[in-house]
Amino acid sequence: MSLIVQKFGGSSVADTGKMKSAARKAIRATLEGHQVVMVVSAMGKTTDHLIALANELTNSPSTREMDMLMSTGEQVSIALMAIAIQSLGHRAVSMTGAQMGIKTDSSHTKARIQSIATDRMQKALDEGKIVIAAGFQGIDDDFDITTLGRGGSDTTAVALAAALGADECEIYTDVDGVYTTDPRILPEARKVAKISYDEMLELASLGAGVMHSRSIEFGKKFGVTIHVRSSLSDTTGTLIVAEPESKDVAVCGVALSKNEARISMIDVPDKPGVAMQIFSKIAEAKIATDMIVQNVGTNGKTDIAFTVPITDLRLAKEVVEKVMKEVGASWFDVDENITKISVVGLGMADRPGVAQKMFRALADRGINIQMITTSEIKISVLVSKEQANEALRAVHEVFQLRAAPDSEARRSVAIPQVTASETTGIQSVGNRTKLSREEMIVRLSAMEDIIIDQIVLDQTQSRITMSNLPDRPGLAAQMFERIAKECVLVDMIVQSVGHEGLASISFTVSRSMLSQVLTVCEELSKEFGSARPTHNPTIAKLSVFGTGLRSHTGLAYRMFKTMSDAGINVNLINTSEMCVDISVCDADGSKGFELLRNEFRKEILVP
Repeated sequence: MSLIVQKFGGSSVADTGKMKSAARKAIRATLEGHQVVMVVSAMGKTTDHLIALANELTNSPSTREMDMLMSTGEQVSIALMAIAIQSLGHRAVSMTGAQMGIKTDSSHTKARIQSIATDRMQKALDEGKIVIAAGFQGIDDDFDITTLGRGGSDTTAVALAAALGADECEIYTDVDGVYTTDPRILPEARKVAKISYDEMLELASLGAGVMHSRSIEFGKKFGVTIHVRSSLSDTTGTLIVAEPESKDVAVCGVALSKNEARISMIDVPDKPGVAMQIFSKIAEAKIATDMIVQNVGTNGKTDIAFTVPITDLRLAKEVVEKVMKEVGASWFDVDENITKISVVGLGMADRPGVAQKMFRALADRGINIQMITTSEIKISVLVSKEQANEALRAVHEVFQLRAAPDSEARRSVAIPQVTASETTGIQSVGNRTKLSREEMIVRLSAMEDIIIDQIVLDQTQSRITMSNLPDRPGLAAQMFERIAKECVLVDMIVQSVGHEGLASISFTVSRSMLSQVLTVCEELSKEFGSARPTHNPTIAKLSVFGTGLRSHTGLAYRMFKTMSDAGINVNLINTSEMCVDISVCDADGSKGFELLRNEFRKEILVP
């Protein structure tokens, strides 16, 4: 018999009428022959109300007691839901996190799931009961109640689906699926029929509010089919699975994130160990960083910039103020007037011209790009908050995202695919393909641990840096349009923060294309009135691919520490939800690869 996990958020169970509607969906699924587990959130704004009550008593309530308090919201919901189903003539049993055997660590208010004992749930299911599971909560070794933090009910639902081997996990929300961008900002946004785990992970981490990234991490790790659909209708929503909606287009969606701030550390000594010192302190404070940018140093100095959630800004500033003195940086500044705009798509990995298309769309609207980072399937830029919505619209339009992938309009903007000519010079360890059953069991034993899919050493690339560039709209577009005309596939792009009216952009290209691209850059430097381009014809790029890289704040630090301990200097840093890239001297590439392989030997499944 097939098994379905259904998750209903707070707005879907806000009152008894909505509870009965959700109950009928579960009953209908059982009548169709499925076993059903319902994961239920607290009713409406219950959690917010409970937090407000605690804050009336003190500004710093104990996190243990906050977990005890907040978990009561779900307990009310599951009991009422079981009563609703029973009133409709069907069997149901409610279970708290502890009763379900959800074991977590002891990080109160942001606990991580370690394991799930499914025996009690499976017994109830086999008896023909609908199991009503409390979302958002578990229990630690001391039998204390813990909560899972933001998006915790989504995390519970997908984790239960993984542990029980469910055929599908249905996420019922007040929207009817995943859109190409936020439809509340752009009404022309299109609902996608299917999206890959990797694409959804990037979009979720970038502020797409449909699901939290931790739940997508579970889906990817365990191959859970996730169906995001409306609680108000029975229409088909969006499937989150391994494959994208289309392999023929470069971009599947664009995201906007306004709840971040940028911290820039200026004139940091460009030597081994500095990045490690900075990010060790950030990791100790459990601050999630997203965009991390370090550009190539000049005169023994470099700049390091990164973004943090606004909620962590006060603590991040305290940490940076201390570490700045330790590493000898000149100063740091903070910018809260930023918005991150990102395009995401599996198809961009092997297609040139995606970046220049995005940059041109922004330039044509007079929107200045303040910072750039890229990954295999994502390009992120920072722009001012005042221009955020206009930037979102510009990028959405240029990639024709309102049109279906197989439409004539979308095909007309498809970007030609380029096959890499260089295959030697790349080493990897790990496996980014589908899991075997044995690997699945290994992952179930430590459900929310970080998983390293692959570590890659790429010694096929060169680095070019353009410095002292005028920090103005259109410059990046002009540069990468000229490069795209040469049909060159650009890999890493790093634009560091402009200060004193100047900025620097570094990027990597295939070694075989270096001479061709340098000629273009020499011409551009004359046109821009900037310094002549510098380059390194042979760099080594080290990449760690995995699931949970952003939510596990210590991974970047571990990479930097590994390099620092070996006296290897990191020249470029680039980060995303699923990959951390660094570049080092080519002579240090093989050594760095072996060091990372050893450092992450416990997290990588394939030796």
